[in-house]
Amino acid sequence: MSQKQMKEAFVSNLNGTSVLEITQGLCLPAFCILCRGLLIVFSQHVCYYSSHTRRTQFFIDFAFLIVPMVATLTILSSSLLLEQLTIIIFGAALFYQIYRRRTCYARVPVQKSLENFLKISLESEHIPAISCFRVINNAFSAIAILAVDFPLFPRRLAKTELYGTGAMDFGVGGFVFGTAMVCPEVRRKPNMKGSRFYYFTKSLYSVWPLVFLGIGRLVIIKSIDYQEHLTEYGVHWNFFFTLIVVKLITSLLLTFFPPNKSWIVAIGIIVLYQLALDFMHLKKLILYGTDGSGTRVGLLNANREGIISTLGYVAIYMAGVQTGSYVIKNRLQIKDWIKVTFCLLLAAIGLFITLHVAQTNVEAVSRRMANLAFCVWIVASCLILLSSLLLGDIILGFAKFLMKGALVPGSWKLTQPPVTNKKHSEYLVPEVERKEPSLCLITAMNRNQLLFFLLSNITTGLINLMMDTLNSSTLWSLFVLYLYMFTNCLIIYVLHLQDKTIKFW
Repeated sequence: MSQKQMKEAFVSNLNGTSVLEITQGLCLPAFCILCRGLLIVFSQHVCYYSSHTRRTQFFIDFAFLIVPMVATLTILSSSLLLEQLTIIIFGAALFYQIYRRRTCYARVPVQKSLENFLKISLESEHIPAISCFRVINNAFSAIAILAVDFPLFPRRLAKTELYGTGAMDFGVGGFVFGTAMVCPEVRRKPNMKGSRFYYFTKSLYSVWPLVFLGIGRLVIIKSIDYQEHLTEYGVHWNFFFTLIVVKLITSLLLTFFPPNKSWIVAIGIIVLYQLALDFMHLKKLILYGTDGSGTRVGLLNANREGIISTLGYVAIYMAGVQTGSYVIKNRLQIKDWIKVTFCLLLAAIGLFITLHVAQTNVEAVSRRMANLAFCVWIVASCLILLSSLLLGDIILGFAKFLMKGALVPGSWKLTQPPVTNKKHSEYLVPEVERKEPSLCLITAMNRNQLLFFLLSNITTGLINLMMDTLNSSTLWSLFVLYLYMFTNCLIIYVLHLQDKTIKFW
């Protein structure tokens, strides 16, 4: 068996893990980001360290976002609960110390402090939780696409063959959902005027880089005889082509349906798609081809998984549009965001119940088909991650509220004074926070998401060509993974410091 065949077999015929384990893993980065913010607040106002340099901020962000994520997907994958408890205890200890040393409302009962905090207004050009959501998914995908080729990556977390839930199965669905939340149709202002097909024509123009990347990836993979997981998308299809089709279809749909009604479209598409799978032999076509023997002759047979599963990703995208149109609203007070967090969490719980019913009575989760259960699972998991990030933002906001002039890059800015005294209003939003750019790895990765994803794919390919990943030791594998992520993150961070946004359209 050749090296290529061995690597293909290494990532094939896998059955995944439990939904609970993946959900636990998704919540971990939210805890880490919260601890990162609490540590910054603590260091600024307890250790009298007024601000972080560009270098220290990068290392803090890398240590709290990337390091635990790599460990979770490798050496600590069997100790996830212990890892979570450790981070939660660390965060709770930091918050307790911040509360003890608070400089605002030092002699006021906690209940009164909370009442004043709920009246605080926010100032932010974006919602930090959405940025963190997209960055976490991008970073997770970058780690996983390389780590899966090493023996220390647990096989249960890799992509499943037919049925099951693997951690890597979440990556593509989460990417589509995150993209949908910030699509132009969601971000447009209510009073904006223009042609009904304006965003569709804009999409036609904006997808050409994806066409270039999709074709480029196809040509390179075939020319160097790189290993492929054939049943993931097919012979010629890849993730970039899925994104192109999803973007064009959803942009066309959104010319007729307003973003806040896209949940109707999402439900309609996925229900009809599941019915087609069950009663119109579409499932048989995906699994066995047009002749029932698994043929790969012809464009449809060669790429049947990628082409047909696009319908499921369209439904996920429309669900993301609905979520984005709900979350991205002009809410100023903390208490309004608490309601949003509660609603998202409630919706996620409802979807997990629906997932159980769907898997019991309809069909199990299948990434290969992107069926009903898969779409419900992806949306529910995305809502859990988003709500946990929002909850973390609220807790961090309270910590900043308690500390005079706290500055945490990439977080909400508190703008309304806790009292009418002008003296207090001067330090809720420090002047430096208004003028300086956000020195933050999260902001940097969010700024150049596509470049980071492309860079990760290129370096993954180079590493696989340069070394024998299948026979690498645990220590060497970890070194390579951390060096790979450190290099990619550093490039993106330097571009951010130079105020560079790499876009091809």
